[in-house]
Amino acid sequence: MACVVEMDTAQFNVLVVVGLLVLFYGGTFLISTRIGKKEENADGYMTAGNNLGFGISAASMTATWIWAASMYASATSGYTYGISGPIHYGLWGALMILFIYPFGKRIRAIAPKAHTLAEVLYVRHGRSSQLMLAGSNIVGSLISLMSNFIAGGVLISLLSPFNFTQGVFAVAAGVLLYTLWSGFRASVLTDFVQVVAMLGAVAIIVPFIFFAAGFPAAFETGAGNLTAEQGDFFSSTAFMEQGAPYIAAVLAYAIGNQTIAQRLFAVKESLIKPTFITATIGYGAMVIGVGMLGVLALYLGFEPSGGDPNNIIPGMASEYLPPVLLALFFIMIVGALSSTADSDLAALSSIMMADVYGQNVAGKEKADPKTMLLVGRITMVVATAVAVAFASLQLNILDLLVFVGALWGALVFPVLASFYWGKVTGRAFTTSVLAALAVFLPVRFGWLPLGGVLGFVVDLLSIVGVGVVIGLMVFGFFGPRPAKVAGIAAAVVTAPFAIGSLHEYATLSGSLVAYSVSTILCWAMSVRRREEFDFAVIAQRTGDFDDDDAAAVGTAVPGRAADTGNDPEPAGTK
Repeated sequence: MACVVEMDTAQFNVLVVVGLLVLFYGGTFLISTRIGKKEENADGYMTAGNNLGFGISAASMTATWIWAASMYASATSGYTYGISGPIHYGLWGALMILFIYPFGKRIRAIAPKAHTLAEVLYVRHGRSSQLMLAGSNIVGSLISLMSNFIAGGVLISLLSPFNFTQGVFAVAAGVLLYTLWSGFRASVLTDFVQVVAMLGAVAIIVPFIFFAAGFPAAFETGAGNLTAEQGDFFSSTAFMEQGAPYIAAVLAYAIGNQTIAQRLFAVKESLIKPTFITATIGYGAMVIGVGMLGVLALYLGFEPSGGDPNNIIPGMASEYLPPVLLALFFIMIVGALSSTADSDLAALSSIMMADVYGQNVAGKEKADPKTMLLVGRITMVVATAVAVAFASLQLNILDLLVFVGALWGALVFPVLASFYWGKVTGRAFTTSVLAALAVFLPVRFGWLPLGGVLGFVVDLLSIVGVGVVIGLMVFGFFGPRPAKVAGIAAAVVTAPFAIGSLHEYATLSGSLVAYSVSTILCWAMSVRRREEFDFAVIAQRTGDFDDDDAAAVGTAVPGRAADTGNDPEPAGTK
């Protein structure tokens, strides 16, 4: 394997890099062709028949949650906040996977054959709520796709003669190649291969870099490179700027992200719990382990290329790995970013197929499965082009992740309440989400001075947001009464520390006010309503598009009001 000697230039020559990319993407393409069907099925393209087994599902869930951005951002957190950084990033992210499964069991119970969460909201509330959730997922998946292309471009530009733009195009073309034909089924099958390769690579590469860099002596000689906060495992700065915002952000990711929902609808209903528990363990171990490379870089006084924290992991790898392990590292990162990028493409295609075309353009009873497949494939091509265009901005991946998660915080309570509480109306859903976004944006970006009374109000709303986050976590496992107790206790304990200071942490307070405003308004606008929704209607009105008999059921539900954009009296109201 040919490599150049100088560390500041390309590590692999052109033939080696092209060979590795062809090996990886060519192999995944061959795997996807094995499952391709001459007469493709629209429902299989979106959810693989709702019958995936444990191994494939757990691997796919792990691979989807572990993306190159997770690895890069975990290392950035370690480099920025010290040893507690990767713990805050990886541990809370892992626990959020765990928190999905009780909500997931409820969602599958009332919508066993759905394709997207937004599709369920269409039955629950009407078109406005559906498109609001679908639109947020389109934005989120495009940002996720862009982040993975950025990670791929950075990797290829640092380890080869190719530049960043060429690297982005190579990764984008490779992912599109094997995902386009078989959609979600290609994504989950290749995820299994990719996650096995990633786990093996991490188990070899991370310990090797540590010992090659002089571990454990490096942690003694390099201690002077750390500030007092970076050296403190219980750093308040690390928790307030990384840990707490990420707890709020990933809970929103877990509930609102279509890539997660798609796997929830695809796995056998009886396997939801073991699938998500396994993914929790796999994610935490891998992401925390890779993030420790950022901590090591901090102790070594390592300066990432161009001062860009996205370059920490590729830079450490190029400096301390021999050529064979550097090739393994290359495949590991390409596998990580590809496993999530293909999930984003599959999610975007399912949203456009089911939510846009299937229910809002053609209507469920008239939707043509062949046209749906064409819509899905066109969506993948267009989304790839858009993500490539925006990847040229080279934005900070960690900032993107936290921003999207905080943005989705406005949706968490209205979405979950819609699956449990029959009194929630479409008007309450839409109003609460829009109001939460209207408050989130100026707080998050500092558009208004947050001193005096305004700062006090933001602190109060943030305290309520803390209670909402903790309450929702407890609710999934233990029900409403323990959730109320835990939420109130969390708010009371937080209040003395938060009043007068929490608004200074824009990322955290922005996310928390989104939670609190949406929760308060959604509850206040729904609590006095006498009529309750009949959740049995959801199973009747969601289902396979390819099955004509199943589709016909959707027209047989009595009392369905016209879809006027925001059903105040949706189907199933009693």
